[in-house]
Amino acid sequence: MALLSPDPAGLPVEPVMLTTVAKGLEHPWGMAWLPDGTLLITERPGRLRILRSGRLDPAPVPGVAPVAADVKADQLFASSQGGLLDIAPHPRFSENGWVYVSYAHGSRDANGTRVARARFDGRALRDWEVIFRVNRSKSGGQHFGSRLVWLPDGTLLVSIGDGGNPPVSLDGDWIRLQAQNPASHLGKVVRLNDDGSIPPDNPLVGKKGADPAVWSLGHRNIQGLAYDPVHQRVWATEHGSRGGDELNLIRAGANHGWPVVSHSREYSSGQPVAGSTSAPGFIDPRRVWMATIAPSGLAVYQGDRVPQWQGNLFVGGLVAQGLRRLQLDGQGAVIGESVLPIGARVRDVRQGPDGELYVLTDEPRGRLLRVRPAERPAAAS
Repeated sequence: MALLSPDPAGLPVEPVMLTTVAKGLEHPWGMAWLPDGTLLITERPGRLRILRSGRLDPAPVPGVAPVAADVKADQLFASSQGGLLDIAPHPRFSENGWVYVSYAHGSRDANGTRVARARFDGRALRDWEVIFRVNRSKSGGQHFGSRLVWLPDGTLLVSIGDGGNPPVSLDGDWIRLQAQNPASHLGKVVRLNDDGSIPPDNPLVGKKGADPAVWSLGHRNIQGLAYDPVHQRVWATEHGSRGGDELNLIRAGANHGWPVVSHSREYSSGQPVAGSTSAPGFIDPRRVWMATIAPSGLAVYQGDRVPQWQGNLFVGGLVAQGLRRLQLDGQGAVIGESVLPIGARVRDVRQGPDGELYVLTDEPRGRLLRVRPAERPAAAS
């Protein structure tokens, strides 16, 4: 049974100290550090930015033109949720120079999520190569996903949204039902080799009527995905519909229920999306936020700068305009939750190589912020 999050008004608030590391980013979406400490940041309009030695390069990285051209062709980024999305260097970047990005491709009437890789030489991208295309086109500009996470075996997880809310349809029914179609990439997490080929041990390989790239199914729109190397598990946060945002522990082959089971309600009527919140054969979420936080970005803190945060999950909130800090027990059950106010829409949260926690704010002039616990005044003697 899923645990429902307490009313946000009743949660403890942890004051934080925010330091602006960079500003002037246009709707930043994802970030990733290279081995030399360089930080790459995506901007939804189709630009890739570099932060070196604490300073933001004024010019975008050349070589992202294919993304910019695809997105700007119908301005998906300007009026909806598409654009240049997540970024993840190859685990052996120092050897091969590959950087992977996810992005929205296509027109207003036919579009979908893609993953490409290119070699980054410190100045520009080259050898652009699309390694994955969602196998069902959709209309509109909703629910692309799409986070990228490397597993220790060198395979790549990619979260794909369900395609959108009613009245968006496909095959004569609401498109969100594609999340339960094992032949469709929509509403899934897919697992790929680094060249885009399919790992032979994916859970649906060889199963009739299933796409072999599918790793888990029954998702609405995952925009937070993180691997916990200590406990060797994958966490995801996904948007609900009018409440019902979820924290999920993702397993290979698992069905997480959307839209057959859910705590969400319809935007139009306020009625429940599903007839049940739990049912046999579906995996319950570990946490459900009935008051919408709109989760985007997820980090497992393993740094040493803030010992009390060790092993905690940090969930970014767009509507909540802050972070949720979740404390877990050894089995991954949530045993504590608190609010870290940021005061802006949080699009991504990551732990840096320096052991600090960083967030990107989703604003026309977005910021990269370092987040630390506020210093408490010394007790009077």
